[in-house]
Amino acid sequence: MFIRGSSGSGKTTLLNLLAGILTPSSGQLRVLEQDMNQLSNVARDRFRADHLGIIFQQFNLLPYLSVLDNVTLPCEFSKRRREQSGELNATATRLLEDLGLTNAMTTTSITQLSVGQQQRVAVARALMGKPELIIADEPTSALDTDTRDSFLDLLFSEAEAQGSTIIFVSHDHQLACHFSRTLDLQRVNPV
Repeated sequence: MFIRGSSGSGKTTLLNLLAGILTPSSGQLRVLEQDMNQLSNVARDRFRADHLGIIFQQFNLLPYLSVLDNVTLPCEFSKRRREQSGELNATATRLLEDLGLTNAMTTTSITQLSVGQQQRVAVARALMGKPELIIADEPTSALDTDTRDSFLDLLFSEAEAQGSTIIFVSHDHQLACHFSRTLDLQRVNPV
């Protein structure tokens, strides 16, 4: 699903609600059949670690970890994702290769990678352990059109292969054509 919104439209707030970082002040929020209002802070953290893969706009990769360690990091916080990954290094390497990064790059420092390569590492990390929901926060904002389209094809292909749903948030209305479902935040939350 593609969610479009300009600055100040509530994109970040919506993502924080979906990820269980914030709780709604009124009403009910269900994510993957789970009532987020009924979960304690610790339970929301566990839910996020077990069921969500997040692609941050600035990628949030850890510069002191290798590419491989960045990709397998979610499995350090979630037994469920660790078990679903099988052999961690082999699964991470396969994801990286599927996303166009070579096996030789697995031991490379994140700081040695291009922005496009870092983006692919962030996608592999989000996909690791087959989370049901992938939340993507403007991950294409720094890419040219050709690279962006190629990136989206890779993201969709990998998510479909493992059965993950994507919620992709951006201010760029041109991305809507890549998605079967779209939502314009200005229509549901006029500012």
